[in-house]
Amino acid sequence: MHISAEKFVKKFIDIYLNNKINLKILDFGSYNVNGNIKNFVSKNHNYLGVDINEGPNVDIIMKDQYIIPLETNSIDVVISTSVFEHTEMFWLSFNEIMRVLKPNGLFYLNAPSNGPYHAWPFDCYRFYPDSASALAKWANISGYKNVIMIESFTGMQDQDVWNDFVSIFIKDKNFISEYPNRIITSKKIDFYNGKLFNSEKIIKESIFTEDQFYKPLKYISKSEYLFYRAINKLLKFLNRYFFKKNNT
Repeated sequence: MHISAEKFVKKFIDIYLNNKINLKILDFGSYNVNGNIKNFVSKNHNYLGVDINEGPNVDIIMKDQYIIPLETNSIDVVISTSVFEHTEMFWLSFNEIMRVLKPNGLFYLNAPSNGPYHAWPFDCYRFYPDSASALAKWANISGYKNVIMIESFTGMQDQDVWNDFVSIFIKDKNFISEYPNRIITSKKIDFYNGKLFNSEKIIKESIFTEDQFYKPLKYISKSEYLFYRAINKLLKFLNRYFFKKNNT
């Protein structure tokens, strides 16, 4: 997990979940390749990791990548970091996440708003300021009529190339009063193009493309890409090997 993604998910947990106990928190796409959110979640909560592959930090395996094997209205919070860009039909995943959430449940979504191609095994999408509103509308026409986006923003790079699109949804807007605080109105958060539910105002609006922020992206040659891809495959294999070794 890159530094800015770690920073934003910590902020979400602190602002939205700090005063809650005994929550069922589902990490969607939890396979631990380079860091995970489990260490940031309080021991007062019940953490579950779900992924399509067996491996470290995976408690539940999805036989179908668009079906979470959990009951409807059973989860308090779903967190997904750096997964939706790799999901070919992320809109189906979004609806499935809404299905398993309780009516007052939250979905924290972090996906890149820029950056180089990085297949795992696919790299399909980037997310921009209107993505959250579009996803909420999709849920509404799919039958989840009270889904809303509470807030969204694009976070600035932090010692890496990634600009993080972050959005927080609630399954039923009638429970929004349970979550009075917002990330983009808190202190010490670097973002642009922030949006809040029931407001047309764009906070810290920017017309620049994401690649113009901080450092430019470094695009690599095909041979470099194949080398890094081989390293990633090796890391994934080692993760699985040591996971199985420690669980036998």
